[in-house]
Amino acid sequence: MADLTTNFLGIKSPNPFWLASAPPTDKEYNVRRAFEAGWGGVVWKTLGAEGPPVVNVNGPRYGAIYGADRRLLGLNNIELITDRPLEVNLEEITRVKADYPDRAMIVSIMVPCEEQAWKDILPRVAATGADGIELNFGCPHGMSERGMGAAVGQVPEYIEMVTRWCKQYYDKPVIVKLTPNITDVRKPAAAAMRGGADAVSLINTINSITSVNLDTMSPEPSIDGKGSHGGYCGPAVKPIAMSMVSEIARNPETRGLPISGIGGITTWRDAAEFISLGAGNVQVCTAAMTYGFKIVQEMISGLSQWMDEKGYTSVEEVVGRAVPNVTDWQYLNLNYVAKAKINQDDCIKCGRCYAACEDTSHQAIAMSADRTFSVIDAECVACNLCVDVCPVENCITMEAMQPGEVDPRTGKVVQKEYANWTTHPNNPGAVAAE
Repeated sequence: MADLTTNFLGIKSPNPFWLASAPPTDKEYNVRRAFEAGWGGVVWKTLGAEGPPVVNVNGPRYGAIYGADRRLLGLNNIELITDRPLEVNLEEITRVKADYPDRAMIVSIMVPCEEQAWKDILPRVAATGADGIELNFGCPHGMSERGMGAAVGQVPEYIEMVTRWCKQYYDKPVIVKLTPNITDVRKPAAAAMRGGADAVSLINTINSITSVNLDTMSPEPSIDGKGSHGGYCGPAVKPIAMSMVSEIARNPETRGLPISGIGGITTWRDAAEFISLGAGNVQVCTAAMTYGFKIVQEMISGLSQWMDEKGYTSVEEVVGRAVPNVTDWQYLNLNYVAKAKINQDDCIKCGRCYAACEDTSHQAIAMSADRTFSVIDAECVACNLCVDVCPVENCITMEAMQPGEVDPRTGKVVQKEYANWTTHPNNPGAVAAE
């Protein structure tokens, strides 16, 4: 069987599945249950400095976005960092790490952007025996208004500065958690690298309001008639997270910087996709909150089976496999031509493909009197909309035309290569044009 053991920054864990810093990792009881269920590691919920206590709301803390079947697609969270005493958290971390030496234990930290505050807390965290720290530069609500979290993560100079402090006063791996609430994630990643970060993790939650109660006219979750923006997570953010992970992985300035992937990971396939885009491991939160800790067992078995089928013997062999195939739009092969094909045996004659194409696309699907749907190749631009709206998996497929065939839409011969793309000096996959 495939070996799922990971060695991320020298931190070994039996599998690449870690629990992210969040409510599920707020105390000893939860973390022990997680380890017993099979999680390879945890990032303990963010610790703050000693001083005025953190006070969380005592009303609803989550808002939700559902699919048609009430499947949870996105979760909006207005909870702050841990509101439990620092000393209690540190004692619990020490006990759990001692009892589970083979599991990764990372401690998330967020303190004021002052050198002394970091200098004070880091030795205390080191004394727990934890394997490393994660700097929370991503939280978009509550703490950011106090000059922490995303308020730091949105300023590359602050990221570099605080990371340098941590590398000065802490001798184990330092992971910098990045905010997605920024125009170009490559800049904070590069700043973390300049500061000496051993890795970055991303994405943290996205600033959001998920819904408004139209009776009380307040955002949800509503606290005594008022609501606030919060952090959005769950399956809905996965595409955004994967894009940002891939941008860091393929950016020359940050290439080689280890990445811990976060954002909507619910299945083994999600994890494999993140890993293929450059993540050395993955962190999970919403899936555990939705289905419980034992969901990791499905992730482990699924990833192991897929790796066996593909001939991969270790997770490391998968890391970054897809990165060379991520490119800028300008380097795509514009002479590649495909057409939609409808499998009549699988078609249930619902007409969704026809309605979508006729009303909003290229009028490339015909409907006969007996509701048989067929593709008009001369109009099809291979936009894939029909595939996406069809309720029957693989009923409609996109099939590439072969070199030498004539595209009935343009009347042009399909070429094997696109010269400008294949020879462009900035295209890492450039080959000589035929």
